Amino acid sequence: MQERNPAEPKKGSGRWWIVGVAGAFVVAALVATLLVFTAKDETAVANSAGTPVAAANQPAPQGAPQDTGRDPAQLSLPGGGTAKLIQEDLDAAGALKIPEGLDEAAWWGSKLGAAQGVALLSGHVNWKGKKGPFTELWQVKPGQEVKLTDTAGGAWVYRIDVTETIHKTELAGRSEQLFNPDGPHQLLLITCGGEYVGGSEGYEDNRVVTASLVSRP
Repeated sequence: MQERNPAEPKKGSGRWWIVGVAGAFVVAALVATLLVFTAKDETAVANSAGTPVAAANQPAPQGAPQDTGRDPAQLSLPGGGTAKLIQEDLDAAGALKIPEGLDEAAWWGSKLGAAQGVALLSGHVNWKGKKGPFTELWQVKPGQEVKLTDTAGGAWVYRIDVTETIHKTELAGRSEQLFNPDGPHQLLLITCGGEYVGGSEGYEDNRVVTASLVSRP
């Protein structure tokens, strides 16, 4: 899909809307309006339709140790942008809140270096007319490195494998592939962009960057 430059609204808010429950920790099909960022002072809304997929962090076979990984604390992007990472939980409506400030981003899913599953980081592309660090997702290229610091100060490096621009109407159909809890461990960074269409859609596209672990503390 052809890339578009992010729009620049005055103000935005966003949530990951997650459907259904499958075990104590959930990864479900993410609906097409996932990561809605609205302009002005509108409230972000999302379609609640979707097909649940398997629970994340499946237990290891009996007797086998499970590498649960470490909690991420700080993100550093190739162009110099940084963000403090805040672990977010689902609310009663099944939504994952995205921190409003540009210096923070949400973390949800697997930990750094986990045995399997996706570590999801999501943040605003801009806020109150200012560009945020996640704007870089529109310029990064495969082969570049994303660095993270865990809560103990350890350094982790993930190399970017794939960058994609996915229209929100196509995202729900890709959710099982992108957020597979049983697949190899990956880092997934997502923000919004493309044309700002307003209403319940906000931006029309999501920028999705997938990266694999190359070094750990």
